[in-house]
Amino acid sequence: MTPDTIKLIAPKFTPPLDSHFRPAVLCNHDFVTEAKASGQSIPLVLGLERVNGNLSRYDTVVFAAQHARSVENFMYVERLLKFLLWQRGGWRIYVGGPREIGDYIRSVYCSNGKRGFDFDFMGNLVYEKPFEVISCAYEDVPEAKESQFPLGRHLEGNRIGFDLGASDIKVSAVIDGNPVFSQEIIWEPVKQSDPAYHRREIMNGLKLAAEKLPNVDAIGGSSAGIYINNRVMVASLFRGIPRQQFDQVKNLFLEIRETFGVPLEVVNDGEVTALAGSMSLEENGILGIALGSSEAGGFVNQEGNITDWLNELAFAPVDYNPDAAYEEWSGDRGVGASYFSQQCVFRLAPAAGIEIPADITNAEKLKLVQEKLEAGHEGARQIWQSIGIYMGYGIAHYSDFYDLNHILILGRVTSGSGGQIILDTANEVLKAEFPEIAQKVKIQLPDEKSRRVGQSIAAASLPVLA
Repeated sequence: MTPDTIKLIAPKFTPPLDSHFRPAVLCNHDFVTEAKASGQSIPLVLGLERVNGNLSRYDTVVFAAQHARSVENFMYVERLLKFLLWQRGGWRIYVGGPREIGDYIRSVYCSNGKRGFDFDFMGNLVYEKPFEVISCAYEDVPEAKESQFPLGRHLEGNRIGFDLGASDIKVSAVIDGNPVFSQEIIWEPVKQSDPAYHRREIMNGLKLAAEKLPNVDAIGGSSAGIYINNRVMVASLFRGIPRQQFDQVKNLFLEIRETFGVPLEVVNDGEVTALAGSMSLEENGILGIALGSSEAGGFVNQEGNITDWLNELAFAPVDYNPDAAYEEWSGDRGVGASYFSQQCVFRLAPAAGIEIPADITNAEKLKLVQEKLEAGHEGARQIWQSIGIYMGYGIAHYSDFYDLNHILILGRVTSGSGGQIILDTANEVLKAEFPEIAQKVKIQLPDEKSRRVGQSIAAASLPVLA
């Protein structure tokens, strides 16, 4: 056995188009249960330091070195850290436990290591600090320090809301909290290397919404990526822009704010997903999951606030099969983007007997498969059943890291009958495999209009009027 090994647990529910799916939640639960039962477990804590001294801790156990399963410690901790990095963020990582585990993590999360992408992304791009791993004793990991703050819920005035996806721009005109106009505009930003394209398309969408208002008082937006003080730190939408030209989009939204001369706020699309759910349900403890061009995650805590966590679940592992779906941007396998997005639909289509033309946009590709679903194509139905099974095990996995009451799922992949299939299948998995979670966590599926444009409407509530 090698450090890339962990005992894989087959699920009770097998995705009809992916028989090799091995849910992370089952592997993690088995590992921890067996380690504790062995009488030879050792405590381990991961500390993730972000900005302003904020730090998250995650406590767990591993096998003692003399145990036959101790070689699994390495993959267990590596996958756990990978999840926490993209859920919470961090540039300095403390591994409080056996020295050999900390040393292994450092060798993996380095510039030329297997997780070189994460090393560069978190250090250079997100936090603009050298990424480092500190191997230390359990008691030497600093205490947790978390922060939270309110987001949005401002409805007065004439507002524009927008949501930037990899397939379309959604814009809404909102007057005192009531949407008077919503539109989806097709674009393909990932394929564009010229920053001028992005600015032009976003401005055209905002101007279209502005025409439906007597005047514009504020603009709020959501987008995949990481945004700090309305600056684009990193975003998959702009991945086609060479790094040496990225400064031309870093201040894009500050420039748009100056052009319109009104308050403007832009945040991660997942946070707006959760905000939309909290506003519509009048509930807290909500994890929003948007199944669009990628997977967006956002979390409103039990106090109704958001944290400084990243919640970039698109790159958090959910499948431990060593041959799991490959995600081309991060270079990793088994991460959420390949299971909870249109990428999953395209990945499963060949196994479902569906041929997708290569010379059409991604939005058109998804529409083609969805039309087959609505027409009763059994293979298409199996795609959404597979996503529903992924979702059931994924929600159980997320519940190990979030204090949840509700899950809100939306996004283009949930449009039509596909959303209900995902919801029903996920609930079936939870009731059979994780009954305690099924009792506590309620999965919500917004109505059709909210699923498609609700994000941009919620985004309109972000800015405080001057």
